[in-house]
Amino acid sequence: MLMAAGLGKRMRPLTATRPKPLVKVAGQALIDHALDRLQAGGIERVIVNVHYLADTVEAHLKTRKGPMTIQISDERKQLLETGGGLMKAKDMLGDEPFLCANSDNLWLDGPTDSISMLAAHWDDARMDALLLVVPHARANCHSGPGDFHMDATGRLMRRKPGYIAPFVFTGVQILSPRLLKDPPSDAFSTNVFWNRAIGEGRCYGVSHQGLWFDVGTPQAIPVVEDVIAHV
Repeated sequence: MLMAAGLGKRMRPLTATRPKPLVKVAGQALIDHALDRLQAGGIERVIVNVHYLADTVEAHLKTRKGPMTIQISDERKQLLETGGGLMKAKDMLGDEPFLCANSDNLWLDGPTDSISMLAAHWDDARMDALLLVVPHARANCHSGPGDFHMDATGRLMRRKPGYIAPFVFTGVQILSPRLLKDPPSDAFSTNVFWNRAIGEGRCYGVSHQGLWFDVGTPQAIPVVEDVIAHV
């Protein structure tokens, strides 16, 4: 599933007339960067949720060429946030573990394809969530204090208050459909699912080996483009 329904408030004024997934970086819409990575990782079917300027996103997706099947999860009536968006698409996602990615982060693979690396690390007996994380020092354009600590087995724990956490969530993860239950409301964050998995010791991480960028503001775009141009 590819998350593309947000309002993109931090990206204003660019998102006043276009949805954030269609903001261009290095000559390509953010959503196409993400879809290209998913397709390169062997994903054959993707569900894209839409809300803000949904018609524009749908029209853009129809122009894509290639073997990947794209389905729409329509959230026009209500913005459901990430967790609510997953619940809305639950029947479309099926009964097997699935990949979920944000459309507003841009990543380049390292020596190993990141999606294949996640899939290789997935252990359904031990995990309900497996997050692709990046070391804080390599989280380009990201100004936050970090998200997670990770132990020697890969198990994730939340950042401790008052501390910098060594790992940042990249927006890419594998989730078990076991987590998609008992929503606290219609609209809620995926953090609800992570907290459940962390509480049961079933939330793990894998460190991204390539480049990753938090493309959250207009100011980040030229920085990202400069780095990509010199790769």
